[in-house]
Amino acid sequence: MAVSDTATLENDILNDCHHRMGKAITSLESELATLRTGRANPALLDRIQADYYGTPTPVRQMANLSIQDGQTLVIQPYDKSQLAEIEKAIAKSELGLTPTSDGSVLRITVPPLSQERRKEFVKLAHKHGEDAKVAIRNVRRDAMSGAEKFEKEAHLSEDALRDLQDKIQKITNQFTADVDKHVAAKEKEIMTI
Repeated sequence: MAVSDTATLENDILNDCHHRMGKAITSLESELATLRTGRANPALLDRIQADYYGTPTPVRQMANLSIQDGQTLVIQPYDKSQLAEIEKAIAKSELGLTPTSDGSVLRITVPPLSQERRKEFVKLAHKHGEDAKVAIRNVRRDAMSGAEKFEKEAHLSEDALRDLQDKIQKITNQFTADVDKHVAAKEKEIMTI
């Protein structure tokens, strides 16, 4: 196998590793965005689906979401007839939020979190972080086995294989540290009163 082919295969393994680990970080960011922090945030409603003419539909697709002040979330449905369905879906959710309706928009006042509830959300943030680390380690495992397969096919030296494995481990360490940063930032945000 030519040297350029070897470099290309090595780059493919590293790029795939980087790309897939990046997806784990993106997933973590979206999971953390849905955690309540005591402030109004439209991302709180990302997982809530309301019945839209018999089809479960994300509230975000059914209404305009905005923040009135730091504590009030305003939901203005595109179709006014869906106001009751959206209200029902939010009330049934496990967020513990109670929407109030004035006939054309819903308002949700996000109450401050109790210390106990804050700790529960911090635990959940850490769980999401650990899930992301597991995903990253799975990508590392796949990349390492790909490197070993590549070594056999390309007849790489042990030193070249070790160098490739070191690069994979450095990428893994970088993304794991990134997970820790995201979780720490979310924990600080949740615990800020």
